[in-house]
Amino acid sequence: MAGLTFLRPPRGVTAVLADVVRVIGLLTFLFSVFAWTGTTSAMFALALLGLVAPRGLGARPGLDLGIGITTLVSAASNRLDLYETLPWWDIPAHLVTTAALAALVILLADRAGVVVDRRSLPLGFLALTVGLALSALWELGEWAGQAWLDPEILTGYSDTIGDMAVGGLGALLMAPLMPMLLARSRWITEVAAR
Repeated sequence: MAGLTFLRPPRGVTAVLADVVRVIGLLTFLFSVFAWTGTTSAMFALALLGLVAPRGLGARPGLDLGIGITTLVSAASNRLDLYETLPWWDIPAHLVTTAALAALVILLADRAGVVVDRRSLPLGFLALTVGLALSALWELGEWAGQAWLDPEILTGYSDTIGDMAVGGLGALLMAPLMPMLLARSRWITEVAAR
């Protein structure tokens, strides 16, 4: 029912703001196609997934807005060279973005009917595992980008391990919020009779 959920009108200020962030992300992507490099466009295309998936999954408006802002800021940080200008920026970027994406993956698993144990300890292990897996994928992406697209992308053993550790920590810090984020949502489970 993701299509029906995505098409449901927003209710409340937070849901409207999340939709505004989605529009900004779409416009930024379209601008990037014509004005920036293919690498930048690819980053914003990837960010679009993080912008539309929460809406389609019926995420609570606060989570939807948080994931949207996080993914958009993460993509923009690359374009604005924040990782080079502010060397410490990499740490909060990995912490917050991995936390948001881990919440999104756990929400996706819940919506797909995968049994998610909502007790604190199992949810903490799940969040940590998802966070570390996402961090590994992120680092593989950085490595591939540096190897094949742009040698200026910063990689290295210390950077990779540090980013993965911070990403795992971010996901673990998100775990206590997950029962609330999974409890009530905008997810449409069945079509109303006509």
